[in-house]
Amino acid sequence: MSSLFAFPGQGAQRAGMLHELPDTLTVRACLEEASDALGEPVLHLDSAQALADTRAVQLCLLVMGVAQARLLLEDNPAPEYVSGLSIGAYPAAVVAGALGYADAVRLVAKRGELMQRAYPEGYGMTAILGLDRTAVERLIEASPAPVFLANVNADNQHVIAGSDSAMAACATRALALGASAAKRLTMSVPSHCALLDAPARELAQAFAEVPIKRPTLGYLSSTCARRLHDPQALRDDLAFNMCRTVDWYATLRNAHERGVRLLVELPPGVVLSGLARRVFNSGTVVACQGTRRDTLNALMRREVSSDL
Repeated sequence: MSSLFAFPGQGAQRAGMLHELPDTLTVRACLEEASDALGEPVLHLDSAQALADTRAVQLCLLVMGVAQARLLLEDNPAPEYVSGLSIGAYPAAVVAGALGYADAVRLVAKRGELMQRAYPEGYGMTAILGLDRTAVERLIEASPAPVFLANVNADNQHVIAGSDSAMAACATRALALGASAAKRLTMSVPSHCALLDAPARELAQAFAEVPIKRPTLGYLSSTCARRLHDPQALRDDLAFNMCRTVDWYATLRNAHERGVRLLVELPPGVVLSGLARRVFNSGTVVACQGTRRDTLNALMRREVSSDL
């Protein structure tokens, strides 16, 4: 049996999240390295005002994920696998040893800037609950204005991306077809669709100068829903995941088929663990948020001892 660290995507952020990290040497070193790479104090990025900017959100999620993972790894063996939803792929790659932390900070800062600049307003993402993928794809095909399938989070939970007006019209039709909810997400950018092809190509140019190593842990891509070993494939996955559909549902099923029986959701948030419980009907799913550190340690050690 194996374990997986799962890193959340944009939408999980909350004001003050970095200030909630415990004051330890490991956390301070993580914050200082990020601040040095940015040339500004990273702790200034998690205010409610700062988090209105895509760049700040993505940087906070990266730093939070890496810091919490390093805390867990102080007392426990590493997981067999890591994976991240959208921006969560970056802390996953850092923890897997494929991408340097300082490089990740600089790349994520550029990623957020490119995405925000491409669509400063009038676009975003909307979650549709209660319809299967076929029904959602038919809604998209029938839309007179461009709308895209951005995320497959569960068999009946999907996210679309596009302009505010196009998404609102699609949401109205979804509710009429029996969707249980159609909720506009706190995203100001239409991620995971062709609208971000140009920013992704520009980010890929920045990636060309950054060393990528073969991961020492199993890196599961949330876009192709499979394990990636080759550094060039991982470079492509990270650079272009902003414009590719995320299939988190297939990624979770892949992990379960590989023998993962403990999924630990790194902070912030509890959305990924909620989604995982629908797939991991045999095993344990836990979110760091709201769980005591000694409980997390006990779960991770139990998973290792069960393999002996």
